[in-house]
Amino acid sequence: MHRGKIERLVIAVTGASGVIYAKRLLEVLTEKNIETHLIVSKTAEKIIRHELDMGREDFEKLGRYCYREEEVDAPLASGSFKTDGMIIIPCSLKTLAGIACGYTGNLILRAADVALKEKKTLILVPRETPLNVIHLRNMLELARIGVVILPAMPAFYYKPRRLEELVDFIVGKVLDILGIEHDLFKRWGAEPRE
Repeated sequence: MHRGKIERLVIAVTGASGVIYAKRLLEVLTEKNIETHLIVSKTAEKIIRHELDMGREDFEKLGRYCYREEEVDAPLASGSFKTDGMIIIPCSLKTLAGIACGYTGNLILRAADVALKEKKTLILVPRETPLNVIHLRNMLELARIGVVILPAMPAFYYKPRRLEELVDFIVGKVLDILGIEHDLFKRWGAEPRE
C-alpha cells in the first residue's frame, strides 16, 4: 500500500475491454482533487467508443492532463517528473507483457518503466479470461518485483444490484492500494453480524 498523501497519478487506458473502470476511477480522482495525467492508447480509443459511446476527446476531459501514446518526449517519460504512482486500467495483456520484458516502445510502457525504476506504486488491472501460462508467468514476474496485479474480479458478498456497484468495487480496490479513503463499496464485516 502507498504511504503518504496522493497528489499526482498517471492513469493509462489500454486496449482491453473494461474502459468503464478507467472512467469511474478518473471521476473519483477528480472528486478527490488528485492531479491525473492520462494516456489513452489507440486501441483503447476504439474500445471507449464501442463500450461507452464516447469519443476520445470527451473521455480525455476526465483527465487533467492528457497525452498520446506516441508522445515519448512527454514529462511522464522521465524519472525527474514526480508522481505518486501509475495505474493501467484496463491493462491489456500485450501491455503487461511489454512491461514484464522491459520494452518501452510507447509512452504507456515508458511511464510504467519509470514507475518501476523510481520505486513508485504500479497497479495493473488486467481484464481478460481465461489466462494462459504466458499471461500468468508475466504477472508472476511483475508481482515479484512489486507490481500490484489487480484483476477486474468484483466480489458479490455485498449483493450488488447494478453494474455501477461492480465497477465501484474494483475502483475501490485500486484506491485501497493507494491509501485513498472512499466509501465505494460495503466492506466485509462492516456491520456486526446477528
